[in-house]
Amino acid sequence: MSNFLDRLRNFFLSHPLTSEHPPAPEPLEEPWRPVDWSNEERQRMLDEMRDFQVSTSKVSNLRILLHGPVGSGKSSFFNSVNTVFQGRNTCDAPANSTAGNSFTLQYQTFKLKKDRDGAFFPFVFSDMKGLEPDNTKTVQTEDIVNILKGHVQEGYTFTSEKAIIEDDKYYTKSEDVKPDDKVHCLVSVVRGDIAKENINYDREDINQMIKVREKARDLGIPQVTLMTMVDRACPLVSKDLKMVYRSRKIKEKMEEYSNLLGVPMNCIFPVKNYSEEISTNINGDLLILTALNDIVNFANDYVEREYE
Repeated sequence: MSNFLDRLRNFFLSHPLTSEHPPAPEPLEEPWRPVDWSNEERQRMLDEMRDFQVSTSKVSNLRILLHGPVGSGKSSFFNSVNTVFQGRNTCDAPANSTAGNSFTLQYQTFKLKKDRDGAFFPFVFSDMKGLEPDNTKTVQTEDIVNILKGHVQEGYTFTSEKAIIEDDKYYTKSEDVKPDDKVHCLVSVVRGDIAKENINYDREDINQMIKVREKARDLGIPQVTLMTMVDRACPLVSKDLKMVYRSRKIKEKMEEYSNLLGVPMNCIFPVKNYSEEISTNINGDLLILTALNDIVNFANDYVEREYE
């Protein structure tokens, strides 16, 4: 019996039940994008957003369109922005915890409430059904183009079979489109934890994003890319969000998306949505506010050019 127990002990010593994870790459010595991680900076950006006003009276609300693959965190980003401003957990935009199917099926627009009753920020977020890697399931690219142009009304249900037509009750004809109906900034939302081999031109959702970006470019609409789930992409960032701009993995992933989608690096922002937490934290807020600040200012620059 003792020999058997010795052999059994030696087996488990040589075959451990758990294995060591490969060590994380060494961080960069200096952050390649400087960030002030102080609460004072967070408060400064909050105040700047709360004081923000659209530069032209012809537009009441800047419209920001969130689009991207299923499960990328579009709805969660809006909820995260709302959480930052409210200082508490919020879930106004329905979001799903799994990435199997899009939880958003209709074209929806969400407002952000200010501190006082009845007051809202002068920018809104429009959300849509997530893009599918299979071209038989994804939304019609023409639907997204019509959203950019202001033709699609809130409540429209996306289908993979056909795009919206002019006779549809949710279609706004060209002569009736108002400046507020159009998209003023296109935000592409992508996941930071996707393996490199799964980010390629063979995916229909990636091709759709490229086509929509090209159309937005033709219309002069500014564009931003949000890279979510950065904590899942790098163990260094998972332990400390302030390491995001010292992480080689995060920078490499951003460069992959930059090359694939044609987005300049200074228009790509890594963020961590609030998905598990029920309270806010300074570092997460700062990444979200940094992205939001540029999104809103890019949209404002666009309407200044278009309507002044």
